[in-house]
Amino acid sequence: MKSSVIVFPGSNCDRDIAVALEKMQFKNQMIWHKETTLPKSDLIVIPGGFSYGDYLRSGAIAGKSLIIDEVIKAANDGCLILGICNGFQILTETGLLKGTLLRNKNLKFINKDVHVKVTNNKTKFSSKYKINQILKLNVAHNEGNYFTDSFHLETLKKENLIAFQYCDKFGNINNQANPNGAIQNIAGIYNSKKNILGMMPHPERMVDKLISNTDGINLFSSLIN
Repeated sequence: MKSSVIVFPGSNCDRDIAVALEKMQFKNQMIWHKETTLPKSDLIVIPGGFSYGDYLRSGAIAGKSLIIDEVIKAANDGCLILGICNGFQILTETGLLKGTLLRNKNLKFINKDVHVKVTNNKTKFSSKYKINQILKLNVAHNEGNYFTDSFHLETLKKENLIAFQYCDKFGNINNQANPNGAIQNIAGIYNSKKNILGMMPHPERMVDKLISNTDGINLFSSLIN
């Protein structure tokens, strides 16, 4: 399976995701944001980091990069797109995903491990997980507070487009388990065709027991299968 990782000035998780993809036997290429063509890819990843230093608004400048036009075309053609952290923010800036990522509720940068629940395991990103499985993943963001309008929120629920929700270690979804104030504890969402996933937690950081855990591996094994 062929993957492409888009690299922006300020990306700092691009190598992490490349290591995770190659560990899972993806044939990966790194694509600089000024490129105007994409190699044939089964998966395109927009990684975490602080593209363009988060000037203007997180993901705002990256959402206008030259390569983004090709990403949008690939997404509309059904290519799998994964946006992690800043990548999720960029996906909302491009309109590929609806909603926005606001400042964290405590107005502070968060970097810690959190628990999330797998809300939908019937997608190409999640088929190797069990429904309601509890994962421990890392978050590192200043704008992770997902918000959308009431109509779209109902669509997310009705069409089962919520990918992950923040929870406690027992799987309870409540305010105490919500690290950033995201509406309905939403940690990740799909588009209507479920070929695009945006998520704030970093699965690529959880693929090795020596440095963390392996709770992120099944996202990549779902894709490779």
